[in-house]
Amino acid sequence: MDQKRPAQSASAARQPAVAEAETPAGGWLRSIRFSGFSLVMMVVLILAVVVLAPSLRTYAEQRQQISQLSAAVADQKAEVDQLTSQLERWNDRTYVTTQARERLSYVLPGDISFLVINDLPVVAPLEADTTPVSTNIQSTTIDWLGSLFASTMTAGLAPQAPAPVVP
Repeated sequence: MDQKRPAQSASAARQPAVAEAETPAGGWLRSIRFSGFSLVMMVVLILAVVVLAPSLRTYAEQRQQISQLSAAVADQKAEVDQLTSQLERWNDRTYVTTQARERLSYVLPGDISFLVINDLPVVAPLEADTTPVSTNIQSTTIDWLGSLFASTMTAGLAPQAPAPVVP
C-alpha cells in the first residue's frame, strides 16, 4: 500500500501545477462535454445550412430580378406618360396647324409664305482684326469689267460636246 500512496501523492502534486497553468479559455474548452444530443443537434444544424443555402441564394436572385423588373416597369410607365401627353398635344388643332406650318411649309389661303434658302447661322471670324480701318480711298489695278467679258466670251465660244445618240 505504500506504493500507492506515492503514486497518489505525485498525481495530487501535478494537479495544482496544471490548474495554475490553465487560462480561463482553456478551462472553458475543457469543460465542454459532447453528449449524443449535442452531436445530433450539430448534425441537424449542418444539414439545415446545407439544405437552406441554395434556397437563400435563389431567394436573393429572385429579389434582384424583381427589383430590376420594377425599375423597367417604372421606366415604361414614364415613357407611356410621355407618349400620352404627346398624343393629347396632337388632339389640339392649334398644335397640328403649327406642326403643319413648320414641318411641311403649309400655309392657309390668303397667307404669304417666305422660304429662306440660306438659313445657316452666321459664323463669327476666329480672330478679330485689330488693325485700324484706313480712311483713305484705294483704287485697284484689276480691270474687272474686262475680266468678266473675257470669261463670258471664253465660255460662250467653247466647243460643244456632241449630243448622245439615243437608239
